[in-house]
Amino acid sequence: MKTELQAIAARFALEGPVVAIDTLGEGFINDTFIVRTGGDAPDYILQRKNKAVFPDIPAMMENIRKVTEHIRRRVAAEGGDPKREAMTVVPTLDGRLCHLDPEGEYWAVTVFIDDTVTYNKADSPELARKGGEGIGRFQSQLADFTEPLAETIPGFHNIRHRFAQWDEALARDAAGRKKDLAAEIGWIEARRDEMLAFWEKVEQGVIPTRVTHNDTKINNILFDRTGRVLCAIDLDTVMNSPSLNDFGDAIRSYCNTGDEDDRDPGRVGLSPDMFAAYTDGYLSQRARELCAAETDHLAFSARYITYEQVLRFLMDYIDGDIYYKTKYADHNLVRTRAQYRLLQSMEEQYPAMCRIVEETAAKYR
Repeated sequence: MKTELQAIAARFALEGPVVAIDTLGEGFINDTFIVRTGGDAPDYILQRKNKAVFPDIPAMMENIRKVTEHIRRRVAAEGGDPKREAMTVVPTLDGRLCHLDPEGEYWAVTVFIDDTVTYNKADSPELARKGGEGIGRFQSQLADFTEPLAETIPGFHNIRHRFAQWDEALARDAAGRKKDLAAEIGWIEARRDEMLAFWEKVEQGVIPTRVTHNDTKINNILFDRTGRVLCAIDLDTVMNSPSLNDFGDAIRSYCNTGDEDDRDPGRVGLSPDMFAAYTDGYLSQRARELCAAETDHLAFSARYITYEQVLRFLMDYIDGDIYYKTKYADHNLVRTRAQYRLLQSMEEQYPAMCRIVEETAAKYR
């Protein structure tokens, strides 16, 4: 494998000789490696992109190029450091944004931003606030972006599309598991109408679409050693969608008192302190740019995205675990139940969440 990785890295316009290539992280979707070079050359991130998840990887990489170039221009205009405050896509030797190997796998490279800090979990309100600031800043930097973007994952966060997939999964019952899931299936069906009513506002344009990240967990933000936000990374899912998606997904990730796959649902719930902190950071960057419908639905977006994740984990379990990487036989079912408890906690605290959003938005307008 090391020899194969060396050959793949050699396809890209890297500076300096490759000294070592090592595995980096445990992503759900892509396989990621760090390419170490010699001398003063930068190091690089090499990724094998998941073609089962992303149907058009060249188009995805074109999205990333457009967005990162726009952000670099904004950072430079504001007197910042574009090399550290934005991702940089490295082309292949023949000028392409990704390499297709003989096995039909796509590979891409970006410059590794050194001397940075990442976090796997937001473990304090202070860090949650900075995370909110980071995603708010990312959205704000792209508020004037006008180029077309490809839809990298068709129907991503589109609950009408998810329900079509869900109905098909129930009908085929590929792994023969549906008979044991009456309660869990009931969770999904009981909220179907409410979620579709929200999505209709997007379809009608009441809630606008903007450029969004769509994977806003804390480990997709880089910080410098002083704790200052540098930039958002992992832009595979950047595309046009409601800005609420980024907020809701972040709340699902940041504000959970337990783990996403916690075997003890009793540990899982929404932390109001973390919610308030993230909301403050996000709205410090976005309060004046969001329309009234977006602000009014910020708190609901956390319920919407968490509900969608309950559906997706359960659907993958019913399908036989073909999308998410799993570590044991019922991993997706454990994820489903933990995420459902988080959703219940959000529903219980929803009036308070709405008050926090309203008061925070008023502070920054």
